Amino acid sequence: MPNIKSASKRVKTSEIRRMRNMAAKSRLKTATRKFKEAVEAGNKDQAQPALKELLALVDKAAGKKLIHKNAAARKKSKLQKMFNAMA
Repeated sequence: MPNIKSASKRVKTSEIRRMRNMAAKSRLKTATRKFKEAVEAGNKDQAQPALKELLALVDKAAGKKLIHKNAAARKKSKLQKMFNAMA
């Protein structure tokens, strides 16, 4: 346990940020799973809005530095290729 007041504040804020980051990463993983399930089922009507939502979440995660910008670009490219291969 920290002895200094500012250190105890940092512990609290870092815990809050950790929980927020975990929630955002979980949303990203859930959206990815929903999109992949739609692609595997061959349901283009369901995959298109899922892709749009997922690309927005990836961009937000990269903007908040949850994932690296190059990792985000790579993920977006891979997802778009999966969608295009459905046609």
